Amino acid sequence: MSIETEAELAGLRRIGRIVANCLQLMGKALEPGVTTRELDEIGRNFLELHGARSAPRLTYNFPGTTCISVNEEAAHGLPGERKLQAADLVNIDVSAELDGFFADTGGSFVIPPHSDLKLKLCAATKRALESAMNEARAGKFLSGIGRAIEREAKRSGFTVIENLGSHGVGRALHEEPGFIPGYFDPNDKRILKLNQVITIEPFLSTGARQVFEVGDGWTLATAARHLTAQYEHTMVITNGRPLIMTLPA
Repeated sequence: MSIETEAELAGLRRIGRIVANCLQLMGKALEPGVTTRELDEIGRNFLELHGARSAPRLTYNFPGTTCISVNEEAAHGLPGERKLQAADLVNIDVSAELDGFFADTGGSFVIPPHSDLKLKLCAATKRALESAMNEARAGKFLSGIGRAIEREAKRSGFTVIENLGSHGVGRALHEEPGFIPGYFDPNDKRILKLNQVITIEPFLSTGARQVFEVGDGWTLATAARHLTAQYEHTMVITNGRPLIMTLPA
């Protein structure tokens, strides 16, 4: 999607704020003993209260409202009866639609007690997101996003999950420019365009470079129980720093 009017920008910002607030609410509910299904219900009730519809359910008939991935699970985690435990690393991905506009956000949380490794991984992934957003400007190569993510991962002693990446968004959950890798691809000559709507979502890991479907048809996890963190914003490309749509109120 490319933003063409103030009304479109307002619509995207509205749903962006809803998913951001939903993510924060779910993050505050994390504690030992809570099941991922109970956590997902918090997200479902919040989105319904604000008139929004779950994007993965709407788009892919996902059997949940949000994606909740724990420890070695990296993405698309299926809510269920799994009880969260102390020290779990939990990723929550919230995407939703309102009035024809889609926004997508995500974040990783560590249930206390925190470990130095998990906190370091989360901090590095946040820095990777910030670095990538600094490269996301109209007229620049889209591959600069992956270069920035990969640079921060290497600097921090982590790896990039190469088969997960960012994407276009706006009028659908996944749009052009399609898959945006979290590593530098010198053959990717695509150019970022003014007012283009994309997500940036780095996936950094303690050693994995690939994720695999675990057998439930949805959840993607690393091998050898490597941990993964992810942070994500929906944004509009400008001539300067992108306009972030998924900031909580």
